[in-house]
Amino acid sequence: MKQKRPQWTPVVTALIRKKGQVLLGQRPPDGSLPGQWEFPGGKIEVGESPRAALKRELLEELDIHANIENLRLANSHSYGERGVLLLFYDVLFWKGEPKSKHHAELKWINPDELKNLEIPDANKKILSDLLEILKTDPPSEEVTK
Repeated sequence: MKQKRPQWTPVVTALIRKKGQVLLGQRPPDGSLPGQWEFPGGKIEVGESPRAALKRELLEELDIHANIENLRLANSHSYGERGVLLLFYDVLFWKGEPKSKHHAELKWINPDELKNLEIPDANKKILSDLLEILKTDPPSEEVTK
């Protein structure tokens, strides 16, 4: 019998840093992976480029206008029958103060604190790679008028 092909969801995520800290959002209680902390971002729509998707998601979730920089890390993970392809991008410049329009809460943390937070398994398995990126790069700065 032919094996069923898994469903894959492409997801873009933002590594938003300021003064040595990184921005995380807590997933809402009524969705998947409730209460876990994640990097802001979301699903790529059909016909949308990854950068355009992340720009749209950051406007929808955080109410910021962001410049999407380089792709820093790509990885895949499976949650049972469903797979996710994660694309992590640097966001070094943005306009506006991030507001929680989707997440239960937003917070700026030191990268080392990621080890102590409940984060999605897809991020846990690449945590050392994420920490290396977050610790070695220069902090970002908010774009002012």
